[in-house]
Amino acid sequence: MQAIILAAGMGKRLKDLTRNNTKCMVKVAGTTLIERLLRQLESYRFSRIVLVVGYEARKLTDFIKTLNIKTPIEFISNEVYDRTNNIYSLYLAKDVLCHDDTLLFESDIIFEDSVLKALIEDPRKTLALVDKYESWMDGTCAILRDDDSIEKIVSGKYFDYRDSSRYFKTVNIYKFSRDFSENIYVPFLEAYSKALGNNEYYEQVLRVVTMLDNSGIYAKRLDGQKWYEIDDIQDLDIAESIFADRETVTKKLAARYGGYWRYPKMLDFCYLVNPYFPPKKLVDELQASFNTLLTQYPSGMRVNSLLAARNFEVPIDNILVGNGAAELIGNLSDHLEGTIGYIRPTFEEYPNRLKKDHNCEEYTPSAPDYRYSADDIIDYFSDKNIQNLVLINPDNPTGNYIPTADVKRIVSWAAALGIRLIYDESFSDFADEEIHTLLDGWYMDENPHLVIIKSLSKCYGIPGLRLGILASGDKTLVESLKKEVAIWNINSFAEFFMQIYKKYQKEYISSTKKLSAERKRFISGLSDIPGVRVLPSEANFVMAEINGKLSSHELTVRLLTEYNILIKDLTSKTGGGNYIRLAVRGSEDNDLLINALKEIL
Repeated sequence: MQAIILAAGMGKRLKDLTRNNTKCMVKVAGTTLIERLLRQLESYRFSRIVLVVGYEARKLTDFIKTLNIKTPIEFISNEVYDRTNNIYSLYLAKDVLCHDDTLLFESDIIFEDSVLKALIEDPRKTLALVDKYESWMDGTCAILRDDDSIEKIVSGKYFDYRDSSRYFKTVNIYKFSRDFSENIYVPFLEAYSKALGNNEYYEQVLRVVTMLDNSGIYAKRLDGQKWYEIDDIQDLDIAESIFADRETVTKKLAARYGGYWRYPKMLDFCYLVNPYFPPKKLVDELQASFNTLLTQYPSGMRVNSLLAARNFEVPIDNILVGNGAAELIGNLSDHLEGTIGYIRPTFEEYPNRLKKDHNCEEYTPSAPDYRYSADDIIDYFSDKNIQNLVLINPDNPTGNYIPTADVKRIVSWAAALGIRLIYDESFSDFADEEIHTLLDGWYMDENPHLVIIKSLSKCYGIPGLRLGILASGDKTLVESLKKEVAIWNINSFAEFFMQIYKKYQKEYISSTKKLSAERKRFISGLSDIPGVRVLPSEANFVMAEINGKLSSHELTVRLLTEYNILIKDLTSKTGGGNYIRLAVRGSEDNDLLINALKEIL
């Protein structure tokens, strides 16, 4: 068996990275794509490796000669690489194709070793490597029959998103038998090139071949193996977050702060949402209005404040909507004076956005498990001369919960000392207590020093819509904030969600009860694992201490790189403590995590 690598292209979309180098000379995790591929091929006994080169061919060939690859390497030159596409590069190698069974690669693909192993060990002689289509993928796809024969090749030009559930993305790695190349593919390749020219793609030839009754080519379906196609700098960044060493992969994924839909096989236990909301009917209603919402402007601040006022039953002058709670936290900073008090560990968005212009006073509970009560807060901060206090309830990441009656005692204490209380109740809907909110117009008017912040993204399971609210009896503060945020600070999809939410309020309440029940079951399952000690929580997450041979960081790395599960390592938040935070997901996902922890610990 031989290998052919198409490496003539210019890779213009990689900008400066390919200004003086061909695309396969770009490095991922410190190694060029071409070196990685050649060393992967070197571990198998190929008769030869043939590269079709073009752009910066001399640099590429000189580099390859330094690698000491023992498999014979030959080069074919595409002198018109800048005026042709890959169909011409493959056309130049057509005689090579007919010489032996062949593995065909494009040089901008990176994949783990198991991909190559699966293709080579499959007894079928002619295969197109495919993977189930996901939203991050782009390019040619295939529709398969039950026996893995290819019913249809779908080029990007004819891609139909309504049919995408049937699609498999071609990975641009193929196994061609000599007989297939000689009697089917190459004749069609020659005819197609003569008829339509050399500015096409060789996949188009496959599209024609698969129309034959007995084309002889089948699909090889991947099953979770990692691969990525690198066309631009964003692809390169994602490839780095997949194929770097274990430590780097963990750091890079954590530093993305979301966007994990690009990693569809990963289970995200790091970011916090409601797994039981929104219901399908609400999603369907959003989808039914997709075109309108996409192409029309959202309303301005006044209308969206009116929607929030209706949904949370407070006067419009007391509330405003933000592009996530993070926007509102940042805007609030300019209206705070004096020292700000925090309870550690905490949600870092508050100190990161607020303390840059303010002194801070931090309280770390001395009680076990970072537990604290209203009395603990009052006792600690009473003589600290703070002018502002941030209270998150339930707290993040500990899950500590203060009953509403006790929170109101803190409100009264803060009023007596002239302290502005910033109360974050983003997770309070998941508490078992029946009355768990301070969002009440009369109560806020009575306590104008109280500022309530709520992330709707977290409690309603809509992080992609980026919604948050801020409410206060201090109408002057609210009016000032409304003037400072952009008039269109939320998009039409977020506005439409607020418009229709009230119809689904019963389903929302039901979802919080489901989460509470699943949280109890999840905690019970985690508590049965030796070396895991779970802290009490009334949020949609739990904090746990890891006792044993592994640190929380080591556990985080192993879960991600061995099980594709992302969790939150709390080492930096707890001063080196061995803690993790785990989101509460649906029961099936939670069981996968529990089983993974049992295997590791």
